[in-house]
Amino acid sequence: MLKYTLKRFVMMIATILIIATLTFVLMHSIPGSPFNEERTTNEAIQQNLERFYKLDQPLPVQYAYYLKSIVTFDFGPSIKKPNESVNELLARGFPISFELGMTTILVAVISGILLGTFAALRHNGVIDYAAMTFAVFGISIPNFVLATLLIQKLAVDWNILPPATWSSPLHMILPVAALATGPMAIIARLTRSSMLEVLTQDYIKMARAKGLSPFRIIARHALRNALMPVVTIMGTMLAGILTGTFVIEKIFAIPGMGKYFVESINNRDYPVIMGTTVFYSSFLVFMLFLVDIVYGFLDPRIKLHKKEGEA
Repeated sequence: MLKYTLKRFVMMIATILIIATLTFVLMHSIPGSPFNEERTTNEAIQQNLERFYKLDQPLPVQYAYYLKSIVTFDFGPSIKKPNESVNELLARGFPISFELGMTTILVAVISGILLGTFAALRHNGVIDYAAMTFAVFGISIPNFVLATLLIQKLAVDWNILPPATWSSPLHMILPVAALATGPMAIIARLTRSSMLEVLTQDYIKMARAKGLSPFRIIARHALRNALMPVVTIMGTMLAGILTGTFVIEKIFAIPGMGKYFVESINNRDYPVIMGTTVFYSSFLVFMLFLVDIVYGFLDPRIKLHKKEGEA
């Protein structure tokens, strides 16, 4: 297990380096300069700005400074907001995005598992059909479309919930619902199909023959094995939820990282673009790393150290 963990850790570092390099290359492949919209008749001012942000240096030198900023976690000042550093923007926006993402994941996982479990236990019943119908709609409707519908109905027409911003628990309901519905539907369908398969296994029949209570059979024996496919997709689902917050943050005017990321792309703010990209990709890759490790501990039958050649 230790060798597997070290191997995954090295792969995580290599992935972050590749993402950082691609981000740098793509940003500098776009023609023009971040100061094009602020071009003045005084060329000396623009040259001083480019010198200050080291944009006058050859690309290999800029890349070396970029790698240094990643290692030291100091991405420097923003081009469009010179009085603020990228680190300050991250410190202000990431906690909000993290809260939104983690709340969404928690809601999606708990509700999806419960919905899928009840559907499996009431197979071919009313609850099963209702749950799977809801799951189909949840998967089919994009989160930005659902967000618009929720705002129109619950905030504008019925005035039940606030439509935007992020200042109270009530403001969290609509964006979390818009983000969590799709993943919740996927988890529900996956849990249902996996639970139906597990309930037919011999060890479940043995547990019933021993007179164990239905709750204990489901909670201690069936559910643990039924959740293995859910854990398998949690890595990619986690990445989808956390990156999807950018769109939802824009719709609901949430002052998270999505706001700064979208603005930085529109303004070609190199430090903010590269800083937020590297930070977010590092966070997501690290979470995928944790999912891989947890997967090994969740099922003791998996001997990861014997499968390094297959990983």
